[in-house]
Amino acid sequence: MKAIKIKKTGGPEVINLEEITLRKPQKDEVLIEHVGIGLNYIDTYHRSGLYPLVLPSGLGMEASGIIKEVGSNVSNFSVGDKVAYAALPLGAYSTHRIYKTKNLVKVPEGIDLNVAASIMTKGLTTFYLLHKTYPVVSGETILFHAAAGGVGQIFCQWAKSLGAKVIGTVGSDEKIELAKKNGCDEVINYSKEDFSKKVMELTDGKGVPVVYDGVGKSTFEKSTQCLKIRGMMVSFGNASGALSPIDVPKTLQPKGLFFTRPSMGQYLSNSEELNEASKFLFEKISSKKVKVEIFKKYKLEEVQQAHIDLESRKITGPAIIIPN
Repeated sequence: MKAIKIKKTGGPEVINLEEITLRKPQKDEVLIEHVGIGLNYIDTYHRSGLYPLVLPSGLGMEASGIIKEVGSNVSNFSVGDKVAYAALPLGAYSTHRIYKTKNLVKVPEGIDLNVAASIMTKGLTTFYLLHKTYPVVSGETILFHAAAGGVGQIFCQWAKSLGAKVIGTVGSDEKIELAKKNGCDEVINYSKEDFSKKVMELTDGKGVPVVYDGVGKSTFEKSTQCLKIRGMMVSFGNASGALSPIDVPKTLQPKGLFFTRPSMGQYLSNSEELNEASKFLFEKISSKKVKVEIFKKYKLEEVQQAHIDLESRKITGPAIIIPN
């Protein structure tokens, strides 16, 4: 059994692959042999110290695998079950893991475990954004920033399957076709064009009822400008930096806008919510309404290189780590 550990935060060089010995699962735990491990940009935040950790620490929040042992009180999972998860605590970068069942879901037959490993975080995020935070209905026009990114590729396909018209933004011309391939009806390169003006043109001056924004600081103000009266600003990420304090009378009050900053923990806080979300996700994949193509696979001993590639934006689709 092997696992990635960090003893200090910093660059990819702080990542170490170590031999580990695991204890027996306790009453509400299982032993999982990992098949695939999700690679997410947030992993670099944990490694670098941007999101502080208690050290030493493992890395990784997302994986799939097969149950090898179960604890004495476990009744809803069995040895041999195919499972997946996307939740704290960190430690998914490993060949095997002891894991509490409360954050675990079964992977249905017909869903590839490598696909499951790559999709849990992005897919569950998409579920709560589209079905809970602002429930999109057929015929609505919505705006999604970073449409060619990891969440964007899943989100735009899913939104399209609900009957929405999707306007996506990207940061370069090279990403326009990728965004269109994954469900966008219109794509705006926000590094070249004022996206708020373009959105207003595309909506005949009406604006959109919702903006989903994982970019953050650089897109916030113009996003609020292209919202309808009583529109909702959904800020769920900060790729360009954290938001500045919001001037409520200036930004929200004139159009009676709603602002929310959702996270997975708020919408998937128990097994019932998690199972509902994963059921929707796996149905979208099995029906091929959401298609997932693994962009790249890394070995566990190649995690340093995987983080280098993540931070240099060389990974343009779902990527995973193969532990064995």
